[in-house]
Amino acid sequence: MGNVPRALVTGGAGFLGSHLCERLLEEGLAVVCMDNLITGSMANIDHLFGREGFVFVKHDVTNYIHVPGRVDFILHFASPASPIDYLQLPIQTLKVGSLGTHKALGLAKVKGARFLLASTSEVYGDPLIHPQPESYWGNVNPVGPRGVYDEAKRFAEALTMAYHRFHGVDTRIVRIFNTYGPRMRAGDGRVVPTFINQALQGKPLTVFGDGSQTRSFCYVDDLVEGIWRLLTSDEDDPVNIGNPAEMTVLQFAKEIVRIIGSSSEIVFEPLPEDDPKVRQPDITRARELLAWEPKVTLEEGLAKTIEYFRNAG
Repeated sequence: MGNVPRALVTGGAGFLGSHLCERLLEEGLAVVCMDNLITGSMANIDHLFGREGFVFVKHDVTNYIHVPGRVDFILHFASPASPIDYLQLPIQTLKVGSLGTHKALGLAKVKGARFLLASTSEVYGDPLIHPQPESYWGNVNPVGPRGVYDEAKRFAEALTMAYHRFHGVDTRIVRIFNTYGPRMRAGDGRVVPTFINQALQGKPLTVFGDGSQTRSFCYVDDLVEGIWRLLTSDEDDPVNIGNPAEMTVLQFAKEIVRIIGSSSEIVFEPLPEDDPKVRQPDITRARELLAWEPKVTLEEGLAKTIEYFRNAG
């Protein structure tokens, strides 16, 4: 494997990280998957063991990262990523966004590796501009409960650009919008696994507020394709990757009930603090720079995701 490019994926046993490890292996790279398993799961990567070039390392990236040998790419995906996780793990979320990003960038500098930061649409906060272009600076409450995630990612972006400008590290920043697919955790509190599992069990679907808040859902295969294109591009400014097909959360709940053929009712609960009212990516830059746009329809993506949860249950 001496001449084979090698990638480190932090958070590689998570939902997105595991799909990325899979894609990088398919592209012929050797992969070091690193995860402390706080929110990641070995079940997500079990099928990758035995694949040539795949290695798993259990490690907390807020501590010094040592990877012997060559490292050509570092994809920094380590972080709690759902509201229920970062509300339960606020300090860890801030530490992985700050210390973890610092350690990963330090390794990129030493190894001469290209570094890709998994940022998020949450850097836009509860946006005052719609849809959200990369040029929008955001509307974030730094002291609210969601601020631990939003500000950790905003800091991570600032640190990434500082390493790029000051140390000459080759960097990429992807701002990921709502993504769904197999290997999401059933109890992670995000709307897709929550609604699917409630509908499969015939329980009421819990919609926060009146359900008029909007989201845009991108299937994981489309997202991974966008990330791969960004990683192999020459673009070092942030790029939104997400599906611009916007719908209300209430519409989404009804769609899942319809596809599953469930008898579930829809019930309403109070809206959490600082919950974004709208969320839709402007993907003009992804289209122009990466020739990327999502291909998987919501119907198709949900069918695969529902099948996954049906089998997992």
